[in-house]
Amino acid sequence: MARKQLSDDGSAATHAACVDEHLLESLDQLYQNHEPSVERWVRRLAGPGAEVEDLVHDVFLVALRRRGEFRGDAKLSTWLFRITERIVRKRRFRHRLHSFLNLAFRDDTTVLAPASPTPLEEIERRQQCALLYAALDRLPEKYRTPVIMFDIDGRSAAEVATLLGIKPNAVWVRVHRARARLFQDLSAESNIP
Repeated sequence: MARKQLSDDGSAATHAACVDEHLLESLDQLYQNHEPSVERWVRRLAGPGAEVEDLVHDVFLVALRRRGEFRGDAKLSTWLFRITERIVRKRRFRHRLHSFLNLAFRDDTTVLAPASPTPLEEIERRQQCALLYAALDRLPEKYRTPVIMFDIDGRSAAEVATLLGIKPNAVWVRVHRARARLFQDLSAESNIP
């Protein structure tokens, strides 16, 4: 963004400083008001092992950079959720791509250090969580996001519909299909008849 040339009286510099100060105050207020929600969305959508802090900061950086694109047609939280969803989706894609490339071209001589022992309950919980998120990762995005928001995050169908820009009936259909696929996938993994 180009700034005006400094005049002899310094009015352009004063104006630019006021604009920068106002921008920082509005960003601070936006962060304070919406950071808990954005962090919760990131934790739910990205799953365990995600770099939550980095993703949250990325969301607010994009919001700052694209603040002029917010038209006010929807609530600010809806706009931030859509930014969050896109950032998490891109990060998950990049992570899967890197995992695939590392698996395809890894050096077989590398050995991982064994994990430190943990209590049995913690191991079982982590395994169940990993199985669930692995099954969630296999779902198409159009089913994955609504089931996470509805079943894990505890949002109502109307809220999910608003955040995703779809009708509430579509939310119910997607959640139902996601649950059926998850049940089928998890049953197959644990050999439940």
